[in-house]
Amino acid sequence: MSEPAPKAPVTADPLVEHPLIVGRYTGAALGESLLRPVLGPPGPGWWALVALCSGLTVLMVVAIGVTLAKGVGMWGNNIPVAWAFGIINFVWWIGIGHAGTLISAILLLFGEKWRSSVNRMAEAMTLFAVACAGLFPLLHLGRPWKFYWLVPYPSTLRMWPQFRSPLTWDIVAILTYLTVSALFWYMGLLPDLATARDTAEQRWKRRTWGLLSLGWRGSARHWLRWRTGYLLLAGLATPLVVSVHTIVSFDFAVAQLPGWHTTVFPPYFVAGAIFSGLAMVLSLLLPARRVLRLHHVVTDAHLDVLARLLLVSGLFVAYGYVQEHFFGWYSGNPYEMHAMGILRSGPYAPAFWTVIACNVLVPQVFWIGRLRTSPVALWVAALLVNVGMWLERFIIVVAPLSEDFLPSSWRHYAPTWVDLSLMAGTLGFFGLGFLLFLKLLPPVPISEVKHLQHELEASEAFAREVAARAGAPGGGP
Repeated sequence: MSEPAPKAPVTADPLVEHPLIVGRYTGAALGESLLRPVLGPPGPGWWALVALCSGLTVLMVVAIGVTLAKGVGMWGNNIPVAWAFGIINFVWWIGIGHAGTLISAILLLFGEKWRSSVNRMAEAMTLFAVACAGLFPLLHLGRPWKFYWLVPYPSTLRMWPQFRSPLTWDIVAILTYLTVSALFWYMGLLPDLATARDTAEQRWKRRTWGLLSLGWRGSARHWLRWRTGYLLLAGLATPLVVSVHTIVSFDFAVAQLPGWHTTVFPPYFVAGAIFSGLAMVLSLLLPARRVLRLHHVVTDAHLDVLARLLLVSGLFVAYGYVQEHFFGWYSGNPYEMHAMGILRSGPYAPAFWTVIACNVLVPQVFWIGRLRTSPVALWVAALLVNVGMWLERFIIVVAPLSEDFLPSSWRHYAPTWVDLSLMAGTLGFFGLGFLLFLKLLPPVPISEVKHLQHELEASEAFAREVAARAGAPGGGP
């Protein structure tokens, strides 16, 4: 049973204004509260969302079938807009997947305590986002069953891939990122899978979780090896935050097309990826926190820090917007100036100014402290940022292609029902995977939260001891 929260709780980080764990719990009570979503029966809301996401996933399968049967011509792509929804959604989903690595690996290396309550959901989000992202380049090939031609495999015909093509770089980056992210996620799950194994009442659940936990017994040797492997994977995953989306930006930056050929794209894309990933984390975390009753471990402290990160990354993105248009003007190149001009006042102006409103203006509300801990304000802002980041990828991909060097070849783009179905279908597939994750696995790392609670108790005990010594006669320094 839980005890009443202390009047003045102590946090592990003096920069965090709110407690990281609300209330006092025994280890068993804390584990039971975090396993409740997994061990309890699903509610009607969960089934309704699963039905909706399953329907959208079926729609995606239908759109993929039409694409494979009739070709990429069923999309809205044309000449000169040969890249459209496929690459837009690819870049958007890859960006969303970056927040999992940021919150899990980088913050683990820096020893940030607040990550313990949100890293599991962020890591799961990364896996499903990267799976959705990898779908679009394969379909965009036209003959996806020949995807292995992009892999540098030994070929007796000496028909090697074109190593100067960003497509080859993409497949190496995505596969590496997916592999490391999956291993890192699974490594963090091992102690909690053993806890679920020992807590479950049904035999099939005990056997399943026992198999997945790889014989974890919680011995000192197990914890030592687990901690060592976890830190090694974190160190391996951290450079991927920069490298993967830098390589994705090379898809555009190595081209000679106005609006693409710029050196600002690598840091600009990395900042945008972290920005959109944090927005998606908040979009998923806030409803899960409410429905699963995780307020005691996902507290106002976590919301406050995530809002600050969203604000800071949004400022980086805003700086990228300014630099992109400044370089276009400063270059004096008429083609580059035209590529930027059609965004501000041309056919793509509505999308561009919507991007500015969502990605630049909306995050500024988090200068206000009380809004940083308001779930409603955070959730609305996160949804608007997700919309803005998708539109940003739209104008980056489509606008320079539609009006390039020759006015006689200009042509604008309009998506078809297949494009829209693929986009909606991947959203459903992503949502379905996340819903299954919330039901089948502990959404918050139990072992890490218990360890954090022990640290908080030790910190409070030390603070009380220091205060007692300072108040004693002759005490103090």
